[in-house]
Amino acid sequence: MGLLKQNDYADVRSVGIPRALLYHRYGTLWETFFHELGREVVLSRETDRALVDEGSALSVDECCLASKAYLGHAASLVGACDALFVPSMGNMGHHLGFCTKFQALPDLVENTLRDRNVRVASCLVDVTEEHMPMREAFLDLASRFGANPREAKRAWKTAFHEQERADRAAAGAQERLLTSLGSLQGSERPLAILLVAHPYLAHDPYLGGSVTDPLERMGATVLYADEADRERALKTSFDFSATMPWVVNRELIGAIMLLHEHIDGIVLVSAFPCGPDSMTDDAIMRCIQGKPILNLTIDAQSGTAGLETRIESFVDILRYQKKGGYVHDRH
Repeated sequence: MGLLKQNDYADVRSVGIPRALLYHRYGTLWETFFHELGREVVLSRETDRALVDEGSALSVDECCLASKAYLGHAASLVGACDALFVPSMGNMGHHLGFCTKFQALPDLVENTLRDRNVRVASCLVDVTEEHMPMREAFLDLASRFGANPREAKRAWKTAFHEQERADRAAAGAQERLLTSLGSLQGSERPLAILLVAHPYLAHDPYLGGSVTDPLERMGATVLYADEADRERALKTSFDFSATMPWVVNRELIGAIMLLHEHIDGIVLVSAFPCGPDSMTDDAIMRCIQGKPILNLTIDAQSGTAGLETRIESFVDILRYQKKGGYVHDRH
């Protein structure tokens, strides 16, 4: 734990946060935490073609699209802040891991941008190996920014509660939407399509918008798997698999199981070439029965025309099916 022993970030006054990857899951917590420590937070702009192109130029081909976009976001913040916040996220416990790219992200950013004199502020969340839950990791991080124990606890508590409130608000809004959909009958009720994707795809207007925009243009109501009650979804996922190692994929699968009876179809979206998704999406396609599923992969080279054609065809099939155009095999 040598990296946690000194106030090496005490001089950092402005913290840059790339608006990508786990920002779309923990962004409220991160921003609130640094504001509570009296730091200025500098966010990168929303994803656009230029950021993806910049990140792709900095990456090796094997990096997934989401990682390439992240590097573009990180590079855009160089010179705009004193340090980039890039946490190392290993796991939240057994069978609750993150993709290895999240654990290696600080090293990836430092080495990729080493010629630009980038400074990275980081912390490690790893329950199984380092016995370092998120709370303790952020308390240590606060101390490295010069906070005393009382200030550190206050910053964490406020940030944690703000993130919880944001998550509850999203889940509550989706529950109300489901209730309103349930009150509609026949042709009045729009198609309810569950988007199953990591938050960094689902809620990125540029990356996820290539899927959600055409769905909404066609009059479908988009529900988000990551906005279901995470605790319930996580618990439910163990009925699907006792050994799946990734926490976010678990939550997404649990959400499918919780919302299965309330939706007309499922759209799986992955960033090429995502390893965890390649395994879990295959399991979903084979094991989730009773709802049509469209499996989409997006990458930096693919255009939107092909995606839109597939989405339009899928929606047309769902509408035809809703009118009784197909006989279902329920086995």
